[in-house]
Amino acid sequence: MHKPALPLEGTDTFNDRIRIVLVETTHSGNIGAVARAMKNMGLGSLWLVNPKSFPDEASYARSAGASDVLDRARVVASLDEAIDDCVLVMGTSARGRKVPWPVMPPPEAAITASEATAGGCVALVFGRESNGLSNEELQRCHHHIHIPSNPEYSSLNLAMAVQVMCYELRMHYLRGLEAGEGSPYLKPMAAPGDAGWDVSLASVRDVEGFFGHLEQMLVDVEFHRRDNPRQLMTRLRRLFQRARLDEMEVNILRGILTAAQKAAGKQGAHSQSAGDDAPAPGQEKDHV
Repeated sequence: MHKPALPLEGTDTFNDRIRIVLVETTHSGNIGAVARAMKNMGLGSLWLVNPKSFPDEASYARSAGASDVLDRARVVASLDEAIDDCVLVMGTSARGRKVPWPVMPPPEAAITASEATAGGCVALVFGRESNGLSNEELQRCHHHIHIPSNPEYSSLNLAMAVQVMCYELRMHYLRGLEAGEGSPYLKPMAAPGDAGWDVSLASVRDVEGFFGHLEQMLVDVEFHRRDNPRQLMTRLRRLFQRARLDEMEVNILRGILTAAQKAAGKQGAHSQSAGDDAPAPGQEKDHV
């Protein structure tokens, strides 16, 4: 038995006016993999033109929980049936043509497809695993989509090609949310102060206290000489300021410095040189 469908998140399922059309798919497992790729990116309209085998256990097994996309899939006998009510048809193609045809890479194709849904359904057409779309089928498309893969190994698995386009469609959708009400998906979380970071950014006072403590510890272990400093502290300052420490990280580092001073028999030596708010012994453990 195939896996039950995982629930679609209503707010992340978008634009059923964009349909993925697969032409004469040979391997039913690829149909399941395409359904999974679609559901990953919030798409659910799948049309199958004369598939060799569908539905079957292989397609549902490969869908990995996207069985609802397969349950809704429309099976038709010809490409005409799949695209007749569409206002825009875009077909994937890796081949050059004697007669030039409008062609665009996936990001631009996603924008064009999304904007066209304001007037009706849009079809993104993918061909056979072995030889893609025929010339006649490509001529039914308003635009061709070319995925700029490695020219020395340019053939993509069907589901991979669909995934590329579904990803670009989703990115365009999320950028639209970000420009409007806001989208949590595209906002980075790379440093303290970013939304979602668990600890506040350390203050200048905290960081300066750490630098004073660090210098004293380096003196205590005879690694650094204040009478001949060279550029040691300047470079260490540059290193740690580049890291943008948060409050917990400062406390952890100062705990390490205190432990090093204790091991060197210099515990408490820093208290006079820093003259600041060094954490008491063991305090840093409360923050780990």
